[in-house]
Order: sequence, then structure tokens, then C-alpha cells
Amino acid sequence: MDKPRHIVVLHNTDYDDELTGGSPTDVSAVLISARAIAAGLVQAGYDAVCLGIAGPDIFDVITHLRALGPGLLVFNLCESMCGDSVHEPTLPGMLDLFAIPYTGSDPLALGSCLHKDRCKDILRGAGVSTPPAMLLRDESAFADARLATLDYPWFLKLVHEDASVGIEADCVVNSREALFERARYMFREWKQPVLAERYIAGREVNVTLLGETLRPDVLPLHEIDFAKMPVGRPHIVSYAGKWDEEHVDYAGTKPVPLRDADPGLHSAIVEVAQAAWRALGLRDYGRVDLRIDSAGKPFVIDINPNCDISPDAGVARAAASAGISYPQLVERIALSAWARAHRRGRS
Repeated sequence: MDKPRHIVVLHNTDYDDELTGGSPTDVSAVLISARAIAAGLVQAGYDAVCLGIAGPDIFDVITHLRALGPGLLVFNLCESMCGDSVHEPTLPGMLDLFAIPYTGSDPLALGSCLHKDRCKDILRGAGVSTPPAMLLRDESAFADARLATLDYPWFLKLVHEDASVGIEADCVVNSREALFERARYMFREWKQPVLAERYIAGREVNVTLLGETLRPDVLPLHEIDFAKMPVGRPHIVSYAGKWDEEHVDYAGTKPVPLRDADPGLHSAIVEVAQAAWRALGLRDYGRVDLRIDSAGKPFVIDINPNCDISPDAGVARAAASAGISYPQLVERIALSAWARAHRRGRS
């Protein structure tokens, strides 16, 4: 069977009330994305439907999926479970257990990327360039003598979050005192460890990859245009820069095609991004974010498996730059997963 008969776009619903205020007339972002993917697959000629999962109903959902029989593929959009993104690997783990093929990375890759400190360790072990970092589990870490000798500025981010949650201008710190103040706030507000990382002042590049773990294809590179960022404001992609259209960071962090990159820099970016993808074992689709220092060296600052593939998100933008339509993009992801399942004898 060269193509799936049925595709279920499975998405989490645990944040729906929070995101919509409980209004039945509002629709959460994840549901909008799921509907767009299903529509794209239908346009590409597939039988595709959306299905929500809250977490406690996981066994009912698995039973329903198994009843659909051979020819089923799950398009996995489940980013959390029971209100916690740390449980993102749970669903693919269950799908593996019951031999149900699905798109995107497996539980090990998702879990590794969900723990940014472990992700850094894997990158360093594979020889992939990434900024030096320290894990601050709680305020007891402030006693570490290394904090007095860091080559500031450094950058603070939550160890278990994505989508720039917790990222604000104050995350760029220029002294130990500023680091203590911001880290205390993040501990208190999000109740999780903080990763301190050397801040790389330079261009920020997003690399979208598609396909197999060992031989991913790279879509046209994009970078963040900081030209409209107010003077003195750090050139970072904050939470407001992604989600608040009224914020100065939103206008100051526009993704655009990579410009004025000589062939050597372009090749270095692609090489580092592919090495990071392979080191973490990503598959089907994902994004690697890098910063380029003043010497032109790329450093991996984040890896996003199962990243946002809404029609207006970065992956779709990069695909369009390569002449790949949205239905072609979601079909390509689905067929990548299906081919892998077929090779393993699951279909």
C-alpha cells in the first residue's frame, strides 16, 4: 500500500478553554492548524478528518484509531497532555506501543528537545556548535562561582517551553545581579528550571528540514529582520514578538528570506542544521534555529521537532519559497511517515 487510506489529524484540546475563554464560538490555534492540515490533505486527495484528545481519554482514542484498521495514518499535532507540554512524548509512545503509524518525531527525540539542557548535551556530544550554557534548577544555583566569571551578556530561557514562552527583553542579562533577578522571576512565574546560555549577538536564521533522519532536505533559509526593532532593545524573538501584533517586538522581528549570505556561510548554516537534526533523531519535518556570530560561525540555539505547520507559519513559508504548495507540504510529511511505517512492516 503506497498511500494511507485514512488520515486522522490528532490534536490536543487541553488548552482550548484557556485560549478561547470557554466560548464555543472561538477556536483555538491548534484546532485552526488541525483543520487547515486536514483540508490540505483532502485537497491532495486523501480521506482526512480531525480528532481532539484531552489526555484522560487517550485509551478511548487509541481504541477508536485501532478500529479504523489497516491503512490508517495519524498526523500527530498533540503538543501537550493534561495541560502540560512535558507530556508531549506520551501520545507517540502509545501509538508506537499499538503499532499505529504517525507523522513527526518519536518519543525520544521529542523528550530530548523538551529538556533543553539534555538537548545541549546531545549537540555537544555530536560536535554540533551551540553556545555554552548552565542549568539553573532553582535559586541554590546562584551559589555557583562560575556565575561571577561569565562572559556577559548571557540569555535566559525556560528549560521545558517552546513558542518563546517566557522570553522577554529582560532575558538578555549583562551582569550576575541581572541574571539573579530575571531567573528568580522565571522560577516564580513558571515553576521550572532555567537555562542560561551565552548570548550570541548577530543574525538569527531559521532552517526548515523535511524527510528522513539521515538525509533531510533543507528548504530555503529564512532569517529574522530586526530592522524595525527600537534602538537599544535586544534583537531576540520574544513571546510578544510572535503572538502580540500590537507589541513593538512583533514589528521588529519579521521573518524574511536569508539575504546577502555568501556560499560559504550558507553551506555552514545548512551543515550545522543537518548535523543537529541527525544528532537529535528528528524526522518528517522540523526547524533548527541558529545565531551567527561576528566571525560568521553558526550556533544552534533551539531545535523544534513537530513545529508549527499552519499555513501562515514559518515551515509553510519556507515551503512556498521552494515552490511547494500547502497541500503538497502536508502530503509530503504524511508520505514520509507512511513510507517509514511501510518499511517497518506496519502497514
